[in-house]
This record gives sequence, C-alpha cells and structure tokens, in this order.
Amino acid sequence: MTSLIHNGSSRPLPEKAILVHQSFSGRVLAADFDELEGLALSAGAQVSGRVGATRRTADSRTFVGRGKAHEIADLVASEGADLVIVEQAITPIQERNLERTLGCRVVDRTRLILDIFAIRARTSEGKLQVELAQLRHLSTRLVRGWTHLERQRGGIGLRGPGETQLESDRRLLGMRIRHLQRRIARVASQRDLRRQRRRKEGVPTVAIVGYTNAGKSSLFNTLIGEHAYTADQLFATLDPTMRRLDIPDFGPVILSDTVGFIAGLPHALVEAFMSTLEEVSTANLLLHVSDDSNPDVREQEAEVERVLEDIGAADIPRLAVRNKIDISGRKPGLISSNGSGRNGVRVCATNGAGMAQLLQSISGILGRNRIIRTMRIPASQGRLRARTYALAEVIAETIDSNGTWQMQISTDLATVGQIEGELGFEQRYWTDAPADHFNQSKLGDAVKSTVHAEPVVKFRVG
Repeated sequence: MTSLIHNGSSRPLPEKAILVHQSFSGRVLAADFDELEGLALSAGAQVSGRVGATRRTADSRTFVGRGKAHEIADLVASEGADLVIVEQAITPIQERNLERTLGCRVVDRTRLILDIFAIRARTSEGKLQVELAQLRHLSTRLVRGWTHLERQRGGIGLRGPGETQLESDRRLLGMRIRHLQRRIARVASQRDLRRQRRRKEGVPTVAIVGYTNAGKSSLFNTLIGEHAYTADQLFATLDPTMRRLDIPDFGPVILSDTVGFIAGLPHALVEAFMSTLEEVSTANLLLHVSDDSNPDVREQEAEVERVLEDIGAADIPRLAVRNKIDISGRKPGLISSNGSGRNGVRVCATNGAGMAQLLQSISGILGRNRIIRTMRIPASQGRLRARTYALAEVIAETIDSNGTWQMQISTDLATVGQIEGELGFEQRYWTDAPADHFNQSKLGDAVKSTVHAEPVVKFRVG
C-alpha cells in the first residue's frame, strides 16, 4: 500500500489511512485500534486518524450509519487520506456505498491481511497460496466489479453487456483458481513425502506456533543459531522454515517456524494455507509462543487454540512458551499451567534466558514414551550401526577387541521396529548389559567410540 505521489525523491510516499472500529456492545477504547494499526503499518500505510463507532447492529448500507460515514468523510478530506481501513468485515455493498460517500478506497480487515500476506510471500508455494486466497476473496465480490455496465433482464434484444462480461470473468476466475489448486496440490504432495520420510527416519517434528509478532522467529533463530527474517511487525514470517536441532538428553528433532495466527484470521487464508498448516497438524509437539508483555496475552492464546482446533491440531501435545520477559520484567524458568492444564516456560529469545529450561521441558515431553535398549553389533554390520545413529539417540557406546560395538540407545517402540527391519539385523543383537557397563573404563580391549552420525545443530546456553 504505497502512494504514487512522490516528494522529490524516487521513493513513493506511504498511503495515508484512517482506521475505523465499530463496537456492537460498549464504547470503543484507544487500545481497540492497536492491532489494526499494527496491521496497517505492516502493509506500509501511514495512520492519519482513528474513528470509533458504536451501534447495536451494522447499517445495511454503510455499515457505520449515515452520520458516522459523513464524519469519516470530513476526516478523510481534512487529512488528505487515501484509504479507510475498517476493523470488521464489511459486505461488497457496504464497501461500495462507503467509497462513494468517503471519496476514497475502503478495505476491511480481511483484505488488509491478504495484502500483507502478498507482501510477505517469498517462496513459490507461499505466492501460490496467497494468490489463491485473494482470488477466492475476489470471487465473492466480483458481481460489484461491473455495476458500471447495465445488467438488463434476459430475452432476445434485451441482454445487457454486463451479464456476458460478468459470466466471462467468473469463468476465467474459476479456471485460474483450479489451476492454482492443482499446483498447490503438487507442492502439498511433495511436502507430504518429506513428512513421511521424516516419520520413517524416526525424527520427531516440533512446530513453533503462536499469535503473530509473539517472537516465534526470534526463538527459532536462538535455538538453531541462524538468522531467519525477524521484525517488530505483524506477519513478519509467512513461509515456513524447517531446521534440524539436537535436543540434549533426547536427540535430533525437526524444528519448524510457522506463520503467526491472529484474531479473525480469514477463512480463505486458512483454506489456502492448509498444506503449510499441515506441518503443524502433523507435528509431535507444539511450542505455543506468546508475548508475556502483552496485556491481552490470554485472549491471544485462546485465539491460537481456536485456530489449532480448526486445523485438527487440538490433540497434539504442546508446551506454553511465554516470550519477551525482558519487557515484562518476569524471571525466566518454569511457570504454572495457566489454567489450561499445561505447564510452560518463560524465556527471552533475544538474550537466551530460560532456554535451558525450555530444552529440558521439550526433552521431557518428547521422551515420555522413550525406552532404553542395549544392542551388540558385529564389526561387519557398520551400516546397521550408522542407521542406528540416524534413527535413535545413542547414549553411550563401547567397542571390544573383536570390533563389536555395544550401544545403549534411547528410542521408542516404533523406532525399535524400524531398527529391527533394517538389512542385516538379527534379534540376537539385542542384549541386557547392565547400565554401569558403559560407565566403566575399558583399558586395553575397549575404547569409547568417537564416530558420530551426520552433524546436527547443537544449542549451547551461555
């Protein structure tokens, strides 16, 4: 959302926007505009004014009523605004009538979020999903795009040009939507194959979810030691990012950074991004990140829970992560269940405070169904040993003078079955060696193995 007006420079000036929030019960407070203003700033607009309105029901013609519409029009004229953004969803008729009264463009919350998603999309899949959501939203408003053409009743000699043009556009729009759906389906199929491969390898997935601008990407960067894009704005992250992370006392996991949720998330976006959101619905653990410094944090957490239920992720184990304690002033560490029956951790993603407790909590949740097994692998079965390292967490390992590896592993029953299905495995390889066997120093006929599986990212505290 940038204006074509230039002020002696090559950079366009941001569009001036007036925010409108209408309440159907109670007064409109200044805080009610905060999130809408954040969305407007994320879209590149400059907020020039705010207008609050209170009605029992929305006006069928202008949503806010005739008197309030003229009040907004006066503010638009005095501020030289280019755009009016309405917090609530408005119908195509209300949008058209408001634009006629105000003399400028009018968008609601849904169109604003779609615009932000269009800006943020970086990958080809993200761009396809955004375009699909935009076209689905446009298809509900297409009838108003041709009101300048006379739509007459049917009959020979009485067919108006609008009818033909409208039907033609509907057909073209439908063709484009079906084309996008086919392309997204192919991408979703490829994503599903990668998920199946991860499940086969026995590597669990931990997905970071939460309200937009809660600090999910900052937490992701701190854990993996990379620099994914972060910004103090809503929907800074749109395309999911996945990296491998080694959890102390557990082993490797796939950590996924996902798009943030928001109150009133357009249904068209939820449908279009379903292939991406499946990364959340198929995860083994969800890290529900929230802003500990936000006074509305509980309402935001409840909104995320509603979205998780909509995408079929309500039953996945989750860990509450209260971020930004450097702003809230609270201490890092474990916190109570917050009334949800789930414990949590307070952290600061920017300075690493509380990360040790977070990793310990992740290990504890993922390790609930873990078992300890010991196996002896002959020197001739080097491939089986490598596969064991890839599938399970090797706690300790020794090797005797004959080259036989004795390994103590931490895993689950499903992974045990995968190891038993590997080429060359024999049931006699399982053994019941005592745990202290690996704590004894074997001078002469046994040494600690220093060979590891493929490198993984290791998080260090401090």
